[in-house]
Amino acid sequence: MEFTAIQISELLNGRIEGDENVIVSSLSKIEEGKTGTLSFLANTLYTPFVYETDASVIILNNNVLLDKPVKPTCTLIRVEDAYGSFAKLLEIYYQIKQDKKGIEQPSFIAPTAQYGTNCYIGAFAYIGENVKIGNNVKIYPQCYIGDNTTICDNTVLYSGVKVYYDCIIGAHCTIHASTVIGSDGFGFAPNSENNYKKIPQIGNVIIEDHVEIGSNTSIDRATMGSTIIRKGVKLDNLIQIAHNVEIGENTVMAGGVFIAGSTKIGKNVMIGGQAGVIGHLKVADGVKIAGQSGVGNNIEKEGETVQGSPAFKISDYKRSYVLFRSLQKLNDRIRFLEMEIKKIMQF
Repeated sequence: MEFTAIQISELLNGRIEGDENVIVSSLSKIEEGKTGTLSFLANTLYTPFVYETDASVIILNNNVLLDKPVKPTCTLIRVEDAYGSFAKLLEIYYQIKQDKKGIEQPSFIAPTAQYGTNCYIGAFAYIGENVKIGNNVKIYPQCYIGDNTTICDNTVLYSGVKVYYDCIIGAHCTIHASTVIGSDGFGFAPNSENNYKKIPQIGNVIIEDHVEIGSNTSIDRATMGSTIIRKGVKLDNLIQIAHNVEIGENTVMAGGVFIAGSTKIGKNVMIGGQAGVIGHLKVADGVKIAGQSGVGNNIEKEGETVQGSPAFKISDYKRSYVLFRSLQKLNDRIRFLEMEIKKIMQF
């Protein structure tokens, strides 16, 4: 993909200083700029790189004053908001790069499966019986879509995603590589022979619209009913969502979070990396759970922030942690006082 400075300027409603016909074909950081790349300057700390970079085009704010000329091979495009303008270009660049269409071979699509217009189904993908795929859906190579699954418009499944049978994925979702949707929940019952009998997991997973799920995340199907990920949820990599969990709207989770079975997480909740929540709990709307925390009880107060394992109110945690770090000194002081008291008692 190649663009001229004048094309970019018109797209951003910018003002050109330099060669309007210079061509760029890729993006770069300003300190790593090379000929043929487009970069931007939003943080004035990086201003010295404007004079040194080999980038062919730089986007910068109208109010940035340069005290010396840039290289003659560099064209400037001045805009009101350099950061926002560059973000807009990144979005356009991403959309163009991801605009794949057609059915690659070899791939398998069951005769009863249906798919809409402008879809992409990559090589070695498997589409099961009675699957329904909407318009503009992208299914990358080596994906597996189980029987009776529905995938709505404009959703993207990257390479190696596995979706078990009967699951529902909403519109405008993004699921990254090697994530598994609808694997069996961890359901086993002890029996008289002192081992475990598997409980069939006959529910499904429902993922609503505008959800993004990172790579290598696993979302288990419900024992009965549905495991539900509400609209706008953002999940990082390596997250485990157990059976019959419900995640509320616009909740976000960082990498390595584990949510045990039948727990209900409210909307607008933020959970830090490596935190865990045990099963059958309720977490209120707007709660913040700090990284590496272990939640073992319901969090009923909306907007509460907790930390620690077991997790409790963060202000109390911080005060307790100060004492914890001083435990050795406190212990030494107590022993000293005990010895002094003992000496006094001997008189």
